[in-house]
Amino acid sequence: MLASMTAEDFRRIALSLEGAEEGSHMGATDFRVGGRIFATLASVKEGYGNLMITPEHQADFVAERPDLFVPIKGGWGRMGMTHIRLVKATEDIMEGALRVAHRLRVEKNTKLKRRK
Repeated sequence: MLASMTAEDFRRIALSLEGAEEGSHMGATDFRVGGRIFATLASVKEGYGNLMITPEHQADFVAERPDLFVPIKGGWGRMGMTHIRLVKATEDIMEGALRVAHRLRVEKNTKLKRRK
């Protein structure tokens, strides 16, 4: 199992998703769809990419691969924000995790549009 993804791999995969754009939030690189963030590189200096997923998805990811997925500390983590360890990730796992975060953001954006 070849692992060791980089921040550049994270960026490349995130931007390959439909409608994804790179932005910046509080000085950190983020990835958005429909103007809303689904992933960031805010913790890249610690070796992580960050995923905005649901607490339920986070629990599943952590249960399956606790060596790879770590809840972000504090309130953000309780809301589903999750670290992915870049050095331990494979391309397939990273792409799958980013696809989940992207899909959840698209679904949430769609729900928000319906309310307006």
